[in-house]
Amino acid sequence: MILSQSFLGDPHLLTNAALFLFQVVDCTISMAPNVVSTTLPEEHHEPQQESKPLEPVQIVWRNVLLFIVLHAAAVYGMYVVILNASLTAWLYGVFLCFMTGLGVTAGAHRLWTHRSYKAKLPLRIFLAFCNCMALQNDLYEWARDHRVHHKFAETNADPHNVNRGFFFAHMGWLMARKQRDVIEKGKTVDVSDVWADPVVRFQHRFYVPLCALCCFVIPAAIPYYCWGEKGMVSFFGAGFFRYVICLHFTWCVNSLAHMWGNKPYDKNISAVETKWVSAFAIGEGFHNYHHTFPWDYATSELGYKYNFTTLFIDCMAYLGQAYDLKTASKDSVQQRKQRTGDGSYDVEDKRHK
Repeated sequence: MILSQSFLGDPHLLTNAALFLFQVVDCTISMAPNVVSTTLPEEHHEPQQESKPLEPVQIVWRNVLLFIVLHAAAVYGMYVVILNASLTAWLYGVFLCFMTGLGVTAGAHRLWTHRSYKAKLPLRIFLAFCNCMALQNDLYEWARDHRVHHKFAETNADPHNVNRGFFFAHMGWLMARKQRDVIEKGKTVDVSDVWADPVVRFQHRFYVPLCALCCFVIPAAIPYYCWGEKGMVSFFGAGFFRYVICLHFTWCVNSLAHMWGNKPYDKNISAVETKWVSAFAIGEGFHNYHHTFPWDYATSELGYKYNFTTLFIDCMAYLGQAYDLKTASKDSVQQRKQRTGDGSYDVEDKRHK
């Protein structure tokens, strides 16, 4: 109640509280588009045999406490939203989730990490803004860790190695010190192309204040000032509840999409096809396809099915903001399915008709 009164009486306290929170986080964690059909070499890395047993996990209790606080705030946010939020606030929250997701899927993942398409400056700035709303480490660190994940999947050097179990792959890896192999082999992964983008460098330099504004202050201020939503709903709902929900949507790609599903493209890897993860992560659950063809901007051969991110990129291509979209040719996909797939399905790719 004290927090609610303070927020309603002096909204500047929200900025100070958010800045403090992100100082802690920064110290403890990290329509006919121009599509280019390509048969580039498959950048898939076969699972590597472990040369030594898994190192024991070293828990970072400060991170554990941070996640407990974040989830407690999110649960309270869900409570106040269910009891007090208006229909406008609910629609606004869904919109925020899509914005947050695009910062990860279309931005950090498909654009900067895999270079599956190119984007002009306005689109890059927009995606960097959305990525700050996601608060999952800055673009440079996100791209570095994800490239390490692809290059050393299912080994000691994989940051969220699924062989350590569901919880570790889902969120436990963020509450533990990085394995030595993750650090050592991570140094062999080149991310100089990511750092060469001035948008990435700007976000990295001002990451803490940018995230404070984009993840908490702005999302909470809009409903509070624009249509008089209650302060508790605005702060805990649009802030913590939305943030933690989006975190789990992303984490499901590391856990669920590496454990339960079919493997039509490569049965020898852990990554699987999970349509429900794709629905919640706006297109990132077609993970067997993605690990087989990581440079494909659509991460799927199913078009827009459960894949809002692909629709967004195609719209940006139509508007001239995205270009040089890379995609696997129909023949290369079919050949790969016949060679290494589990035969679970054979889909006609409408994009190549």
